[in-house]
Amino acid sequence: MNKLELLKTFVRVAELSSFTLASDALGLPRSSVSEQIRALERLLDTRLLQRTTRKVQTTPDGQALYERSKDLLAQMDELESLFRQDNAVLSGRLRVDMPTAVARRLVIPRVSEFIARHPLIELEISSSDRRVDLVREGFDCVMRVGELPDTTLVARKVGHLRMINCVSVGYAQRFGAPQTLEDLQQHRLINYVSAFGAGNPTFEYHRDGKDCQVLMPASITVNNIEAYEAACLGGLGIVQIPRLSNGFHLARGDLLEILPDYLPAPMPVSLLYAHRRHLPQRCQVFMDWMEQLLLEYGVIA
Repeated sequence: MNKLELLKTFVRVAELSSFTLASDALGLPRSSVSEQIRALERLLDTRLLQRTTRKVQTTPDGQALYERSKDLLAQMDELESLFRQDNAVLSGRLRVDMPTAVARRLVIPRVSEFIARHPLIELEISSSDRRVDLVREGFDCVMRVGELPDTTLVARKVGHLRMINCVSVGYAQRFGAPQTLEDLQQHRLINYVSAFGAGNPTFEYHRDGKDCQVLMPASITVNNIEAYEAACLGGLGIVQIPRLSNGFHLARGDLLEILPDYLPAPMPVSLLYAHRRHLPQRCQVFMDWMEQLLLEYGVIA
């Protein structure tokens, strides 16, 4: 049995503290994962994992092997691509996560171009509005929009998403379009939150180097970007959203841009990956492609 494959399986189980989660991440049956761990323990003649009814933990020997294995596997990834001149030979699974709007508006319509360049890369794209756990869920890289909390992950800053204020044409016909900040009290905001009960609805704008807020009445509160956009198209009020989400509807005439002098501050965009000495080349080329795609669309500054 391939010793490197045994180490890869062990590292995933150790990181996820679960045979089931590791089998999902590796695309292997749980029985195969268990057998590979037993084979590695027999090979090294030591217990690597302590199994309980709730989770799996590394033993002292297992923790030492885990630390050494991460570096070894990263170095092997680098060696495999060291003498490759043609990126088309890059292979292996690549699991990435990004916001729903980015995936739907930008990446999915163009991802066939990346696949054509690298047909042997097994690309898996997750799109959600929640912040996935990169290590525990087995992602190679994730895109984050907004300020980053303190993290042990490596962050590659890509740029800033331009923001826009919008209402639907139907809303403007019924209630008019606000021309000044004072007009906002006569209008309704569609309130977007990551968790219900988090703060009051506010219209945000950036002026003279400061972030400012105007407290507004809300017509509805949602926690999903698809619902946020649908509520705007349904004429429920004002949204503040990255230009990439509304660009199509603006061009088609469904939405109307308002208050262009009172835009929110651009939102930082970052690509995050686990802290490794060497980043697999397949992940590097995907991040390069993503950055170029965002620049080409003109949605980042």
